[in-house]
Amino acid sequence: MQEPAITEELIASHGLKPGEYALILEIIGREPTFTELGIFSAMWNEHCSYKSSKKWLRTLPTKGPQVICGPGENAGVVDIGDGQAVVFKMESHNHPSYIEPYQGAATGVGGILRDVFTMGARPIAAMNALSFGRMDHPKTRSLVAGVVAGIGGYGNAFGVPTVGGEVRFHSAYDGNCLVNAFAAGLADADKIFYSAASGVGMPVVYLGAKTGRDGVGGATMASAEFDETIEEKRPTVQVGDPFTEKRLMEACLELMQTGAVISIQDMGAAGLTCSAVEMGDKGDLGIRLDLDLVPVRETAMTAYEMMLSESQERMLMVLRPEKEAEAKAVFDKWDLDFAIVGETIAEDRFIILHGGEVKADLPLKALSGNAPEYDRPWEPTPAPAPMDDVPTIDPIDGLKALIGSPNYAEKAWVYEQYDSTVMADSVRTPGWGAGIVRVHGTDKALAFTSDVTPRYVRANPEAGGAQAVAEAYRNLTAVGALPLATTDNMNFGNPEKPEIMGQFVGAIKGIGAACIALDMPIVSGNVSLYNETDGQPILPTPTIGAVGLISSVEDVIGRAVRDGLVALLVGETTGHLGQSALLAEVFHREDGDAPAVDLQAEKAAGDFIRAKHALIAACTDLGDGGLALAAFELAEGSGVGVHIDSGETPFLFGEDQARYLIAADFDSAEALVLAASAAGVPIATVGKFGGDTVKYGGSEASLAELSALYRGAFAGALA
Repeated sequence: MQEPAITEELIASHGLKPGEYALILEIIGREPTFTELGIFSAMWNEHCSYKSSKKWLRTLPTKGPQVICGPGENAGVVDIGDGQAVVFKMESHNHPSYIEPYQGAATGVGGILRDVFTMGARPIAAMNALSFGRMDHPKTRSLVAGVVAGIGGYGNAFGVPTVGGEVRFHSAYDGNCLVNAFAAGLADADKIFYSAASGVGMPVVYLGAKTGRDGVGGATMASAEFDETIEEKRPTVQVGDPFTEKRLMEACLELMQTGAVISIQDMGAAGLTCSAVEMGDKGDLGIRLDLDLVPVRETAMTAYEMMLSESQERMLMVLRPEKEAEAKAVFDKWDLDFAIVGETIAEDRFIILHGGEVKADLPLKALSGNAPEYDRPWEPTPAPAPMDDVPTIDPIDGLKALIGSPNYAEKAWVYEQYDSTVMADSVRTPGWGAGIVRVHGTDKALAFTSDVTPRYVRANPEAGGAQAVAEAYRNLTAVGALPLATTDNMNFGNPEKPEIMGQFVGAIKGIGAACIALDMPIVSGNVSLYNETDGQPILPTPTIGAVGLISSVEDVIGRAVRDGLVALLVGETTGHLGQSALLAEVFHREDGDAPAVDLQAEKAAGDFIRAKHALIAACTDLGDGGLALAAFELAEGSGVGVHIDSGETPFLFGEDQARYLIAADFDSAEALVLAASAAGVPIATVGKFGGDTVKYGGSEASLAELSALYRGAFAGALA
């Protein structure tokens, strides 16, 4: 087949800038072939090379005594004691999910699961963080329905519990939804598998499903803004098969027990290209591939298509040659393809053969190590103007506005489509704060959460970035878990705009400071840039996924309240309403500053809650909607009323940080007040639980009425 001529238009369509193409010419000393152009495009796009973000990602704290493996591998690895490790990561599948919601979301789940079991870990939990446009936007309902069905369809069939997540709606996501997928798995701490190839002349083995044309150019598409040509990008979305992936996982985990695996890498973004280059680069080796040996499911595929296909459920492995027959037998048993498609070589070359011809011959290191790295100009986000007034509202009217909004209504319509109890180790399922999964065969449990408040980040990126980490810390603490480590998913607009790059830089600074102060290093992550449509960026959304350890399931702090329990507010309340949920949902305003984040206060309050967990009947952290929403959710979950003494708007709806709402019996409440005073942690009695009404100050409504609104609003908005 005649390869197209390399033109300026072709170069631009591959997402390469003129200066980047000039660098390619300088590196290889000639014009690239069409296949080579595709390989450079795949490896040098934003999604794979992190060329706009590397400089700032290096500033994040990634080490700690609990960290076994930080960023740079398929997933992060953290020690949980007793020779065990938790392996986890979060990644975006934003662009594919907007173009083709079901498959975009499904393959996002599939990709993150592969990242985990590639490391030798069996997945035990999944989460997702979803951001959509206005509920009345013409695309939103179909996007929500397709994305949720795709997540459930893949995760449920694969057999991993979805234990938590978040869903938000804002006009900034009208043209670019966000689908962030998280997965965690368990492994023996001394049996982690890495992607660095080693040894010359070792066989490179293709494993799993056959290669097709789906997803060709997907990574490049994910590194570009959207415009009116969006529908033309549909063929770049992959198609997933969870049943094949389940078999692939079992085959890989079985093979890892044989000692056959030298290194292993999943084929995700940029498929065969990225997986081969990363394995060679990390091992300081070259790779030679013969594409005639690659299992395909379509006829007449070109080298370009095979190298850039993002067909799902595939792995690349460097194998010990003496174990070839044993390894092949494992994959034959699981009815999966097993093909030796190349070998490691001593030279720094990436050589691609097809049809007896050399289709690519490139310096391998140049594809990763020499990828462009930009120090993009950035402008600090201007300090927000102070709010010129403090609005007031009847507290029950304010509560109704929040719980009747798709943002804060119960999300059962979403999470009931996910299997949250498969594997039978789920202790706490969605809708109840952080998800909790028992470490099978032990008394331990792991807690998982995902958090960010994009309004805060837009107003004040540094405070908003720190708040995302702090809220993750609080969500883990509220269930009794010791926060261990985090993964980040940095979703932003076009980094070539200094104001967008300024949001990114500010958020990184805030995240880094919070991770250090709260001892939650970043061990893995993902950057998703160019989330814009027709020049309109999303809200800056640096999602933080976090994992915590509970030493015994018996130490989990509950959520159930009952008549007569005292309501205690931990933390200082000033009544901060800037950028609050009340301001946005009731007054349709997004002004003022983000709330200040006092990391020392966060640490002190968290340490106090965990130390006194035995005295606490129920606990939730305070975030969006402040005390008003937290008290209602805690009470409503148990079908019990609540009476908060104050009806003042700032006190009820303010979003000051480092705060928790505790329910305790009278004696325990007295003990908690004394202990908090000794520890220097602010605490106050603010009311009590009981009855069948919700009463804030002098304003009151029946719990049944409010509960019906809360539980029906989300499905009603989708109808």
